[in-house]
Amino acid sequence: MEIIEKVKKFCISCMEEHEVFIVKEHEHTTYKEQKVEYEAIYEYCKNTDEYISTEEMITANDIAVKNAYRILMGLLTSEEIYAIRRKYGISQTDLAALLSWGAKTITRYETHQIQDAAHDTILRKIDSDPEWFLSLLAGAKDRLAPAAYDKYRSTAVILFEDSQDKYLQKAIEARIARFSSNVNCCGGTKLNLPKVLEVIRFYANSPKVFNLYKVKMMKLLWYADALCFKRYQHSMTGLVYRAYPMGAVPVAYESILDLKGITFEEQEFDNSTAIHFLPSDNDIYSSLSDTDIEILNAVIDVCGNDTKNQIVRRMHSERAYSETARGDIIQYQYATDLSID
Repeated sequence: MEIIEKVKKFCISCMEEHEVFIVKEHEHTTYKEQKVEYEAIYEYCKNTDEYISTEEMITANDIAVKNAYRILMGLLTSEEIYAIRRKYGISQTDLAALLSWGAKTITRYETHQIQDAAHDTILRKIDSDPEWFLSLLAGAKDRLAPAAYDKYRSTAVILFEDSQDKYLQKAIEARIARFSSNVNCCGGTKLNLPKVLEVIRFYANSPKVFNLYKVKMMKLLWYADALCFKRYQHSMTGLVYRAYPMGAVPVAYESILDLKGITFEEQEFDNSTAIHFLPSDNDIYSSLSDTDIEILNAVIDVCGNDTKNQIVRRMHSERAYSETARGDIIQYQYATDLSID
C-alpha cells in the first residue's frame, strides 16, 4: 500500500470523521482472458482496516484495468486518445464526426470501451500525420460548426508545418551525418541546427550587416565556423561546407533555408530570384554563448559591410578555398590561415 494523500473527512467505513488515507495498490486480474497488472486507487480506513471505493474510484480503477489490457495488446490507452484530441484541440463529438464514427465513440474510447485494432490504427495515423487530419477536416467541413472548423484547421496547419520542419531537420542531419566523424569536415562539432538558425538571425538582425543576400549569408556562416575553429579548435555550428564557384556553401543549404525561423523575401532580378534576409522581432539567442557572439561580431566587423562581390573575392583569397577543388568539402585544417583574425 502506497499512501498518496491524507484527507480529513467523514469515513463511511467506521462512520466517524477522521483522517482517511488515499492509497495506491498494485493489483492484478484477468480481463478478456489476459492477465493484467494495474494500479488501483482506494480510500483506506485505519480504524476498520478496510478499503473503500468511491464512485469516482470505481470508474478510475475500471479504466486502469482496461488501459493495462490496451498496453498489453499494443493499443492506445484512454489517456493517449485524449492526448491526440488535445493536440488538435478538437472535441469528442467533432472528432467522431470527422471520422464518420458514432457520436459517442470517442467518449466511450476515453472511458470504458476498448477500441478495435482498425480504429486504433486510424487514431495513430491522425496523431502522426497532420496533413491527413487536414484532408479529413476538409471532407467534414459541412458537419462542423464554422468557428470549430476554423479553429481545428489553424491548429492542424501549425502542426503540419512543424512536422514538415522536423522532416527537414532529419533530412539535413542525414545529409551531414556521413561527415560527422571527420573533424576536418565538420570542425569537431555535432550539427546544431537551432544554433545555425540563431546565427542566421543574428546576422540578419545586426545593424552592421548590409546587402544580406544568400551568397553573402553562406560566406558569413563559413567565416563564423572557421574563425571559431581557428580560435578554439572546434566549429560553431557543425555545418559542412563545399567549395562552389562563389565560395563556401553549406551542405544541404537549400533545406536549411526552408527551416522555420528564417525570415527572408524573394526579389526578382532580370531572369533570377534573389533571397534577401530580413531582421526579425526575435532578438533572443539562447543557443549562442558569449564566445559565439564575440566571434560573430568579429566577423561582422570585417565582413558586415561587404557587397556580394567583395565577400566572394575575400573568400577566393582564403587558402581554404584555393586549396580545395570545386565541389569538394572545405577542410577546417585551413582555418589556421584565416585572413580575418
